[in-house]
Amino acid sequence: MTVHAPVEVLTFGCRLNLVESEAMRRAALVAGQRDLVIVNTCAVTAEATRQARQAIRRIARERPQARIVATGCAVETDSTAFAEMRELAEIVPNAQKTASAIWGAPAGLEPSAGIEGHTRGFVAIQNGCNHRCTFCIIPFGRGASRSVSPADVLREVAALVASGHREVVLTGVDLTSWGADLPDRPRLGDLVTRILAEVPGLARLRLSSLDVAEIDPPLLDAIAREKRLMPHLHLSLQAGNDLTLKRMKRRHSRVDAIRVCRELRQARSEIVFGADLIAGFPTETEVMFEDTLSLIGDCGLTHVHAFPYSPRPATPAARMPQVTPAVAKARAARLRQAGAAAFARHLDAQIGRRITVLAERGGKGRAEDFTPVLLPESEPGTLVAGEVGGHDGAALMLLRSS
Repeated sequence: MTVHAPVEVLTFGCRLNLVESEAMRRAALVAGQRDLVIVNTCAVTAEATRQARQAIRRIARERPQARIVATGCAVETDSTAFAEMRELAEIVPNAQKTASAIWGAPAGLEPSAGIEGHTRGFVAIQNGCNHRCTFCIIPFGRGASRSVSPADVLREVAALVASGHREVVLTGVDLTSWGADLPDRPRLGDLVTRILAEVPGLARLRLSSLDVAEIDPPLLDAIAREKRLMPHLHLSLQAGNDLTLKRMKRRHSRVDAIRVCRELRQARSEIVFGADLIAGFPTETEVMFEDTLSLIGDCGLTHVHAFPYSPRPATPAARMPQVTPAVAKARAARLRQAGAAAFARHLDAQIGRRITVLAERGGKGRAEDFTPVLLPESEPGTLVAGEVGGHDGAALMLLRSS
């Protein structure tokens, strides 16, 4: 007989959803909820929405007694489809899902000190987005940009460190827009500097996805001088062709992307870049795609997240002349292949280096530059130093540790 936890949360999509899922789980547990399954959906692609609805149907078949509640971006952007699902007991609006009272818990429940099953802590410092990229449906699901106050961010980071976390990740929908709606309009770099100064017990601070159009001078300065700020940045690039970027309504050019990567590498020689890249955006020709493909080398990308364009209803790009799905899929595969080759070169270059790894469960961990590492069994959440003896094509192998 399978024993289920009183409250289970199935999370799709971004790290912000992961943070919000833990807040919901904790609030429902405090409220004494039982046999509850919360499905926290994602709307970034049609496939993500399809997978969430498929999961809801599967849970209903396997656990007919469970109360299933759906929330997240997809319930906002595909509201009719979810409203028609008889398997759901309730739909919670995305904007209300982290309010503890929604789940029956006392209002103002303190944030959770970490996420169950994760060795690093996550702090959501921003939500929503004021930009309207033509391919993106997320603003329809999350609304305008809102920033968490510096005091609240510092309080949560300090709580995570007090609970034993060595690494904290700052996350949000549009992270680099943090502070624009706050008094005195502080920048992300200012916040990073304050965290590292006022929470001296924090060993490692990591940032989630950044917009290259908004990397401010204080952030660049912090990257250069703060060794506790991890040398890995995930950049929201999307494409490498200027006409495509213009049609996407992005705020940077190809030259901007290459320049920012060069400046960051000059500031911190060991820095490693990841990036989101879309293949098969409407009107994209083979020549335009080649510009995106070559961006992997021109920017020196190591961790490539490539996916075929997926038209989302109500977005301007969905009304543009479409590239056939087969072509978009094939181009995405070529981006992944180029990304895999770049990652393999990165792994080769690490052999013989001494690194520090945040140990996770199952003999795995992450280096400071977010490279996966296989290491001798270590206590999850501890920092393990050692020399890289080789790799298996997917992760580095620690030769010895101390």
